[in-house]
Amino acid sequence: MTTTVTVSPAGRPQPWAQLPAAISDIIGPVLPDLVETIVDNIPREIVEYARPLDGEFGAAVRRGVEVALHRLLLELPGTDQPAFTPEAQAVYRALGIGEARTGRSLEALLSAYRLGSRLSLRSVSEAAIEAGVDSRVLMHLGEALFIYFDEISAASVEGYAEEQSRQVGQRDRARAALLNALLAPRSDEVEVRQLAARAGWTIPDRLIAIVLPLDNAEGLRLRLGERSLGAARGGQAVAVAPEPQSARARRELELALAGRSAWLGPGRPWTAVSESLKATMAAVGVPPVAEPRWVVEHTVEVMVAAQRDLVAELARRRLAPLDDLGEGQRERLLETLESWLRWRGERKKIADELHVHPQTIGYRLGQLRELFGEVLEDPQARFELELVLRARA
Repeated sequence: MTTTVTVSPAGRPQPWAQLPAAISDIIGPVLPDLVETIVDNIPREIVEYARPLDGEFGAAVRRGVEVALHRLLLELPGTDQPAFTPEAQAVYRALGIGEARTGRSLEALLSAYRLGSRLSLRSVSEAAIEAGVDSRVLMHLGEALFIYFDEISAASVEGYAEEQSRQVGQRDRARAALLNALLAPRSDEVEVRQLAARAGWTIPDRLIAIVLPLDNAEGLRLRLGERSLGAARGGQAVAVAPEPQSARARRELELALAGRSAWLGPGRPWTAVSESLKATMAAVGVPPVAEPRWVVEHTVEVMVAAQRDLVAELARRRLAPLDDLGEGQRERLLETLESWLRWRGERKKIADELHVHPQTIGYRLGQLRELFGEVLEDPQARFELELVLRARA
């Protein structure tokens, strides 16, 4: 049997172009039995398909086998046509899409293709040998089979990937809508539950809000895991996560946020997580540090940051007695006053903290009493002074 090769315009013939067109007449009679053999062996050899291939799935598998064998062994030999018509390609894309929708990995389908390739090679080779086909034609036949089934696999991989991407996009949109609903000042419980079901997200009993700079949010979702929700909001990266219920869980969350300058809000029932966000957003004005901080452990700093204008006005009024001093003297008296308020007048502790002699502290305190007068005896005034001095730090 002679071989006629039709070369493509690019000068690189398809592998089936090496086959004589007459090979189809030899192989054609074995195709019905080959289809049945492949369909029967798939559930026997592929664990994921170990069930009767009936219904819609079974019909799709049978159609896939029939289209593949008919196209490769009856239509393509002796031609330089591409592997698929658009209709045929759609069949294998649809099989990949179907696997993604069932939640299976693609490996089962690719294993079925490898099985089909192996069984096809055995069956058509036996038929060709019985007909006295030249060994070189058998070689080309084997090459055509393997390359064709690779093309089928590629079409299914493409369909699988596109379906996964579509599902991820839908889920991400649902998660974003869920986060917005949770953080609304008055969340609609019915809407939140519906969105959570659509996003495949189990609502924890209690949540915390997490806020960090957008520049530090890269990879945050991976670090926090699927139990969290996150998005850009108000110029910050905002997330909600289950409130840690143990010291270990708390530490794991802190490790996940290490180096990100994150603020972690107080725990609230999921219906009131917007309150946690409100408290956490108030902390954004506090000077950042690399490690995560809990709002409840820095309440005064957060409150001061949230009311900067009022605190500044209070500072101008309470620290006015120092306005006429030089910068160096003013700073020394301010640090002495802050230490005096912190240690309730214990000179030794003040001296130790400021690394100066107690007599020096006595001299500075005399200056402060002269400048502030009876104000230093007023508990309310002392409280306000300590507040503005801590805010200044």
